Amino acid sequence: MTAFLASQRFAILFASHNRQLCRAYSGLQKCESLLFTSPPSLLFQHQIQTGVPNITNVATASANDKPGNDAMIRRDLASLYEDIRESLGKSQATLTPIAQYYFDGEGKAIRPMITMCLAKAINCHLNQISSEMIEKQKKVAQVVEMIHTASLVHDDVIDLAESRRNKSSANVVWGQKRSIVAGDFVVGRAIEICAAMQSDSVFELITKMVADLVNGELMQLDGSATENERFAHYLEKTFKKTASLIAYSCQSVSVLAGADSSLQNIAFQFGRQLGMAFQLVDDVLDFVATSAQLGKPAAADLRLGLATAPVLFAAHKFPELNPLIQRRFNQPGDVETAFYLVHRSDGLQRTKELASQYCDDAVTKLAHLSPSSYQQILYTLTHELLNRMK
Repeated sequence: MTAFLASQRFAILFASHNRQLCRAYSGLQKCESLLFTSPPSLLFQHQIQTGVPNITNVATASANDKPGNDAMIRRDLASLYEDIRESLGKSQATLTPIAQYYFDGEGKAIRPMITMCLAKAINCHLNQISSEMIEKQKKVAQVVEMIHTASLVHDDVIDLAESRRNKSSANVVWGQKRSIVAGDFVVGRAIEICAAMQSDSVFELITKMVADLVNGELMQLDGSATENERFAHYLEKTFKKTASLIAYSCQSVSVLAGADSSLQNIAFQFGRQLGMAFQLVDDVLDFVATSAQLGKPAAADLRLGLATAPVLFAAHKFPELNPLIQRRFNQPGDVETAFYLVHRSDGLQRTKELASQYCDDAVTKLAHLSPSSYQQILYTLTHELLNRMK
């Protein structure tokens, strides 16, 4: 296991050293490195991205591509947004366009991608080939994307956001009240789809996901944590608001595959660790990426009064950040001061190192599965996640 982790770490480091040579490659080539079994040289052609490329390009890949496991993932996800829009179309005419607004194929679809890749990896591990089971696993991927996107609609209302994915946010187009109702409708429809699977265990996991998501949002709004409690509070909030969606969806597809409790725990922990790393990387990008790359304003978290990992680490070197954190950066100049001090500190580097630790833990969990091309896709995706920060 130690040798295996060392080889994975070497791959990450190799990618980092070659980054400057690889910026010319487009998002489509990056997408191919994630979803296809590519030669090793292609796996490390990176540039700063805000996420795994969306699946629209993957779904329209050349018909000349050789069929295989990668093509199966592509096929499973190709109709994701169409299926979601169809499920949301059975509502009042005024509600439908709001509910469908963010399901235009421009999302990163990282959660469905991880869910289906892990589902296929577990299916290979357990020699499961039931088409009915795979269809239910695809429904889990659909449900997690619906719940995640509904949370974005609600987030935009809470944050008074003006844009999302490089277009006007739903609350700007239709107003807060209609957006809230639309978000609720998307969650309700997702739960309805989940109930139709007729799996009590999966239904329980998805409802836990929703409960954690709500509690995570409340934790983010709560500014009562003391200086000593802040980092633990941040990590718990990050799991509930972000990582829980991936963790519970990964466990759900393992349940559908007939996994025992040990394998279910591996699936859950893989999703948890990768989800935690995903949020930490986003926290770094909020300080180093441009607004165009993020699809939202840079330093958005600071402007919302949120102290993320880079800020909390920076406060160890610059204690003068603590009163700014306490008042949620609500005084003139607070955001600019915090941004400057984070860049002067080791906060970004320590956040990157923590993200790397979570990715290493995810790789360790993944190594318990039998070797398969789906497992390799997940290894590559984990490497790619870290290289978003380079």
